[in-house]
Amino acid sequence: MQAISRRLGHQSLKPAASLSSFKSIYPLSDHHYGADHQRHASSLAAKGVGHLIRKGTGGRSSVSGIVATVFGATGFLGRYVVQQLAKMGSQVLVPFRGSEDSHRHLKLMGDLGQIVPMKYNPRDENSIKAVMAKANVVINLIGRDHETRNYSFEELNHGMTEQLAMISKEHGGIMRFIQVSCLGASASSPSRMLRAKAAGEEAVLREMPEKRGILEMSFGCKPYGGSTLQKQIFIMHLSILAIPLEWSILLLLLVERFCYLDPTKATVMKPAVMIGTEDRILNRWAHFAKKYSFLPLIGDGSTKIQPVYVVDVAAAIIAALKDDGSSMGKVYELGGPEIFTVQELADLMHDVIREWPRYVKVPFPIAKALATPRAVLINKVPFPLPTPNIFNLDEINALTIDSVVSENALTFNDLGIVPHKLKGYPIEFLISYRKGGPQFGSTISERVSPDSFP
Repeated sequence: MQAISRRLGHQSLKPAASLSSFKSIYPLSDHHYGADHQRHASSLAAKGVGHLIRKGTGGRSSVSGIVATVFGATGFLGRYVVQQLAKMGSQVLVPFRGSEDSHRHLKLMGDLGQIVPMKYNPRDENSIKAVMAKANVVINLIGRDHETRNYSFEELNHGMTEQLAMISKEHGGIMRFIQVSCLGASASSPSRMLRAKAAGEEAVLREMPEKRGILEMSFGCKPYGGSTLQKQIFIMHLSILAIPLEWSILLLLLVERFCYLDPTKATVMKPAVMIGTEDRILNRWAHFAKKYSFLPLIGDGSTKIQPVYVVDVAAAIIAALKDDGSSMGKVYELGGPEIFTVQELADLMHDVIREWPRYVKVPFPIAKALATPRAVLINKVPFPLPTPNIFNLDEINALTIDSVVSENALTFNDLGIVPHKLKGYPIEFLISYRKGGPQFGSTISERVSPDSFP
């Protein structure tokens, strides 16, 4: 009986005669149904993220080969980055330090077992190494716009970033490190947070410096990973030294294998103030305006900002992972397509929630005086202080200068992304603040045509 079963099994593995005759009439190639077909191949570049094992059509049930540890995944930007990674078949390790509910919304974004929450302590080096042990990509989204009794700006935005970069360097298997900073981060910024972010950027690029091969420094060409022309130039240099061709080729192979070191694996993203459903600017303004019927404007509201849709920032991070490694060692400034003053952005918010704009302009000295007590007492009282809402001292300091993309900076265009304009879908979430429901509001008689009434 077993012999008969084996014989039937072997026969079932052979192509049927009808199928063979069908193929003779309509020639079909088996490779069109495998992972090597263009439709089923991953779009991730091997040069950017190393040697990956990929299979599938590129959807959430595929295998992209990326195992990404996303620090700060439970935050505002984090959920969009996790969603973009998960929908292309990546495994995402989600370090969290809060309750078990903090990552619950992320598990639905990927296939079964692809979103892996891991509890960790950001002050414990072994804990950080544990969540990075199986990863080949690290994305650092850690950041906060206000201090707490437990974490200062310097520890959160600089110290932790430097520690992650050092551990990634020691890891040996991290192919890409993406650091998310802030637009306007500079050592000369009046904001402590922006100065700490700038220090974090420098730490990442310092821990992962750009290195070149020995022969690239000697001959000015790059044999490993270089073009065919570069390799021919390399061999030509050796022939000038009267080295036989066979030995030149052998030396080239040895150099490719042992001598060349990859450039820095770090990429720095500097997004402007981000707008989205869970943002901390338009939601905060709308809630304040609905509750108190006015909105304080710090200064005179003339500070220029370049807000960006949060989904575009997440797309930029994924685009950097998908490229051929050209984004490694570079800094990108991610701003939206439009520049607003603070008052113009507030006008846009009032227009969407259908409320009359009523502003109280607070001069910078008075605003700083209102925000200073919390900044002074944060570490001097035995109890936690309320989270700053409108009057955040560090944000007030940041608003004293414009925050727009530099003229010669790398932007969305260099990553092949066209950012969304804010007016429309990106701020549609604000309709929930309309008085009387989404179809109504205080200014409906002024801003909505009577023909549109049901």
